[in-house]
Amino acid sequence: MFIFREIKNLQGLGLPISVYSLYGPAKNGLSTEMRAAAADVTRLGAASLFRVFRDVWAWSRRRPDVSRRLWATIPWRKWSCIEVAAENFWSFLAGFRLATLFEQDGITHVHAAWANGPATAAWVAATLLDLPFSFSGRAGDIHPQDGALAEKIQAADFVHTNNQANVDYLAGFADAQDAQKIHMVYNSLTLASRAKARVRMEPPYRLLAVGRFCRTKGFDVLLQACRLLDREGFPFQLTLVGAGFQGAYLRFLRHQLGLRARVFLPGFVSHDRITELYSSSDIFVMPSVIHKTGDRDGIPNVIMEALSHCLPVVATNISGIPEVIEDGVTGRLAPQRDPAALAEAIKAMAVDRKSALAMAAAGRKRVLAMFDPDKNSRALFELYRDDAVPLAADASGEGKA
Repeated sequence: MFIFREIKNLQGLGLPISVYSLYGPAKNGLSTEMRAAAADVTRLGAASLFRVFRDVWAWSRRRPDVSRRLWATIPWRKWSCIEVAAENFWSFLAGFRLATLFEQDGITHVHAAWANGPATAAWVAATLLDLPFSFSGRAGDIHPQDGALAEKIQAADFVHTNNQANVDYLAGFADAQDAQKIHMVYNSLTLASRAKARVRMEPPYRLLAVGRFCRTKGFDVLLQACRLLDREGFPFQLTLVGAGFQGAYLRFLRHQLGLRARVFLPGFVSHDRITELYSSSDIFVMPSVIHKTGDRDGIPNVIMEALSHCLPVVATNISGIPEVIEDGVTGRLAPQRDPAALAEAIKAMAVDRKSALAMAAAGRKRVLAMFDPDKNSRALFELYRDDAVPLAADASGEGKA
């Protein structure tokens, strides 16, 4: 959702943007506004395979030297796993198709919303057309880094990231000159409603966690922390909202830990309805972890969303999260993968409502300033304007949390 909002905000400032996706139509998880805009997205996916191979052949004849140089890059880089290699190879091929589409549509700058496959496709298309190219690097698309990240930074006119921790990380793949291309602009708040949560802080305390059910969210650690709270007789209920490949494992873990009466798994909740959950909860918990591969969150947008509702937040101290959550000031921080510490932080927040409300108010003030849509959209707009971009193309994959 935050990329969709980023695009809409830039369009509102007068930047003409055409949106292209490497994949087919999204069937689930779209807000009402996103469904209305879906018709304006040019999509590739399996239905475009014939055209992709046709354009690979056409560009190899039209620009043989450039095509040979491209074929010597992406297909032969060292990727972190087979899945990542396959994604980048598909994106590499899709770049030839995008080059044809961009030429037909009069695109003059190519931007990728993610640094992995989308940036691969954008880089290929821009190279074939001799167009300026840029990309954003945010979370799992740069952690762990893909086999061509340094080359993408070198080829890009600018690189955008959304937290300071990533600036330092990306600079490690660039020389001193290329490091100057890396710009930090925080994401913008996306929820229309910012009504303050009631935060009754009365037993049973209502805990809320939201996110994709994937390896970087640490929801298994949260369930283990809930078992400790349950054993201590701490009165709580957790609503764990989301969907993803770890869903079956989390449901099994809830059963194994004896938490069926304490933990509710309503599944995916649309962006239109999520504000209701923030408004009716006492504490928001974001137990993010760094996976053994290096994959991690940047700053989960749900933290900012929760604080924009003045909902107290407990989170882990990884990546860019401490840029928002200052322990004891704007929320509570706990070490990652430490159920006991996470449980203690939740209890400390719950038993002192006055302190929790003060931290939530300070957090709300911070996120409204750091993630202000007008300010941050203008900063992004300036990146494109400084690069003299009359028309931009956003070559993105499917949206991610």
